[in-house]
Amino acid sequence: MPDNTRRARDEDFWQTFSNRYDAQSAPINLENGYFGRMSRTVIEEYQRNIEMINNSNSVYVRQRFEQHDNLEIRAQLAELMGVRAQSIAFTRNATEGLQSLIRNYNRLQPGDEVLICDLEYDTVKGAMRWLARHRGVEVIEIAHAHPASFDSLLETYRETFIRHPKLKLMALTHVTHRTGLVMPVQAIAALAKEHGVDIILDGAHALGQIEFDLEAMGIAFAGYNLHKWIGAPLTLGFLYIAPQRLADIDPDMGEMHYPRNDIRARTSYSTPNIPALMTLPLVFEEHRSLGGAAAKGARLNYLRNLWVSAVRHLPGIEVMTPDDPRLYCGITAMRFTRHDDQQLMAERLLNEYKLFTVVRTGAACGPCIRITPGVTTTAIDMQLLTRALNELR
Repeated sequence: MPDNTRRARDEDFWQTFSNRYDAQSAPINLENGYFGRMSRTVIEEYQRNIEMINNSNSVYVRQRFEQHDNLEIRAQLAELMGVRAQSIAFTRNATEGLQSLIRNYNRLQPGDEVLICDLEYDTVKGAMRWLARHRGVEVIEIAHAHPASFDSLLETYRETFIRHPKLKLMALTHVTHRTGLVMPVQAIAALAKEHGVDIILDGAHALGQIEFDLEAMGIAFAGYNLHKWIGAPLTLGFLYIAPQRLADIDPDMGEMHYPRNDIRARTSYSTPNIPALMTLPLVFEEHRSLGGAAAKGARLNYLRNLWVSAVRHLPGIEVMTPDDPRLYCGITAMRFTRHDDQQLMAERLLNEYKLFTVVRTGAACGPCIRITPGVTTTAIDMQLLTRALNELR
């Protein structure tokens, strides 16, 4: 058994890790997909940085941070991602980066088509529709078959590319926020390349719990969060543009603080959360010391499988996310098939069992309850969830 798989089952080890976090009061949070928790040491470092910036004000920022420290932090992030530092620009979150990539993509002509699916983030859908209105292109919208399989996902895109030869750009979500479905990005990107379609990848939920290689996946444009599974303070994300494709994304609204050949011109020039950025080296160090995405992902998948394996075949419950290990991560969705109102059932999970979850709508397969364990979640928490689902079904 691989070390990460064996460690994923080690409750004593993960309790030791959980001790790095301040005690969490009830309810049990099974909605860790929104944003992650900072460890106690990260919080302390963040607070020190806030005080330091407040005291030194612009002296440190102008003399040191802007000229050196922020570049070193970006280089550390690039090392974590396995890419060149010149291919990364900090943003406040994945959404901000994705919106910039979409609105500044300059290879579209009137009459071209762009593609979204039912599982895309609503803001990404909105940005693509905005693009259509302002560039004279048409938005093609598809819905994926449910239940999804590796082959069905590929076939849907293959058929769409053939049916719409004017497609030039598509949104693709690595880990879908509605159901937790993990898209086979590399296989889809290979198909898209055959048909001359560029991909803008939404990696918001992927970074930190899934190991991936952007170059190997064939992705040139992507947006990410650092406050979900990496453990950074809120307000931190970044966009990625493969260096050879930088010219295909215009500077954001004519941004002139950086030259055209600098990726930072693809973001709005503003005062960032400097104390949060200064905290990133410690965040990266803690992420690596735990074992990175391989260790976190193995633990989250183990916790996910504890409850999914116990309830998948129970009458009255439908697990929306497939069990193909290529297509799931820690985030998984379900619904009560004998109850129409999933929001009411989520409220019952909270009120009767002290389990906090979230309802997600918008997928063609219908509303669902998203369940997302975190790195401080325990196997006992999953046992309580299993009992609650069994009793409520």
